[in-house]
Amino acid sequence: MQIPSFAEEERLEAQGYQRIAGVDEVGRGALAGPVVAAAVILPCHIDAPWLNQVKDSKQLSPARRQFLFHHIHEIAIAIGIGVASHEVIDTRGIIKATQLAMKLAIDQLSPPPESLLIDYMSLPEVPLPQKGIKEGDSLCFSIACASIIAKVTRDQLMIELDRTYPGYGLADHKGYGTKEHLACLRRLRPSPIHRRSFKPVRDIIYQEK
Repeated sequence: MQIPSFAEEERLEAQGYQRIAGVDEVGRGALAGPVVAAAVILPCHIDAPWLNQVKDSKQLSPARRQFLFHHIHEIAIAIGIGVASHEVIDTRGIIKATQLAMKLAIDQLSPPPESLLIDYMSLPEVPLPQKGIKEGDSLCFSIACASIIAKVTRDQLMIELDRTYPGYGLADHKGYGTKEHLACLRRLRPSPIHRRSFKPVRDIIYQEK
């Protein structure tokens, strides 16, 4: 299993950057709910016993993510969260919605970042030095931390949405296209927070007509 390193952060620090934000999103592939992004600025030098437990959020149990979420919040210089709703996803497309969520997360950072390390994407509308890193949440420590913050935040949102829209199992699968979710979709029809532009949801809507 890949352990994220500080190599990218150290490269930027050597160039004189101090406030380096790792940026990641969660929920891009889900069929329901928002896409959530997080941006995290960490101190340049961290010495904590939990560092080697940080990984891409998908590789961690919910309990481990919650544990790390708490510790990242304790040491971070700044954390920002950005949310793009299912309406934004349906009207602007998932890529634009993801970029918007990331920009909103970066805008929340105080103090502001000097440079960005982003999982996979680039943000042309953000006028900062930036590097998109393929599989950045597995390779880069600050991006992995952003991935954990985004995942815990979105999971909590989906648990809350499950109370508003019961019956779909949103608290369990968090809106992703599991067999159970698709069965519930076919039985109950899409809820107001399902993404009409995503094929499985769209197909069910067309089957009704």
